[in-house]
Amino acid sequence: HVQLVESGGGSVQAGGSLRLSCSASGNNQRCYDMGWFRQGPGKEREAVAMLDCDGRAAVTESVQARFTISRENDKNVVFLQMDSLEPEDAGRYRCAATWGLTASEALRIMTRPDFGYWGEGTQVTVS
Repeated sequence: HVQLVESGGGSVQAGGSLRLSCSASGNNQRCYDMGWFRQGPGKEREAVAMLDCDGRAAVTESVQARFTISRENDKNVVFLQMDSLEPEDAGRYRCAATWGLTASEALRIMTRPDFGYWGEGTQVTVS
């Protein structure tokens, strides 16, 4: 079993930045494809970014120019750097992990309830 713990959320003004972190614990014998999805008030889950174990990243088009996903050196720890935040970016950001997929494949299905593992999330507020 794998547990995902997120941190780094908070409240910022529009145009500001936040850096989210997600760390996997438990069965860490393998590399996990890890990423983020979000859910704003009254909205459906939206995939944001995914990084696979080969270092390939997939980022949803609406945030590509502003968000960057990265990994801590060969560890199951990923970060989401969010710049130029907009009110539309507000919501609960949840970490997700799986294995054996490319970043693009994982990004397409990461919001499905049967997708690997999900963390509880961290809240982002943009005013």
